[in-house]
Amino acid sequence: MAVRAVRGAVQLERDEAGHMEEQVGTLLTAVLERNGLTADDLISIWFTATPDLHSDFPAAAARKIGIVDVPLICAQELDVEGAMPRVVRVLAHIESDKPRGDIAHVYLGAAAALRKDIAQ
Repeated sequence: MAVRAVRGAVQLERDEAGHMEEQVGTLLTAVLERNGLTADDLISIWFTATPDLHSDFPAAAARKIGIVDVPLICAQELDVEGAMPRVVRVLAHIESDKPRGDIAHVYLGAAAALRKDIAQ
């Protein structure tokens, strides 16, 4: 079994804890489903949030959807002028037999513009 990395992102409409929980939960669920994964396949998840998000930790959404025994960490994204606002990004390390090129990276909604080269 190989270690692979899966990327993803979602742009929030507003900085509210419930909205973040919903949107990040949707993103994580899509990452798992599109790659045929379960929580047991996860090694760790890094979350970043743009500096304009203050309402909650993105990792809290992972716990709410049942990802409870996987190491999670949150960090603040670089504050780059002109960057897309209210974005949560995910970098999940997984165990998978899939070739690297078959990993489905998930960019939801407006966040698809961040990585048109790999967004699915």
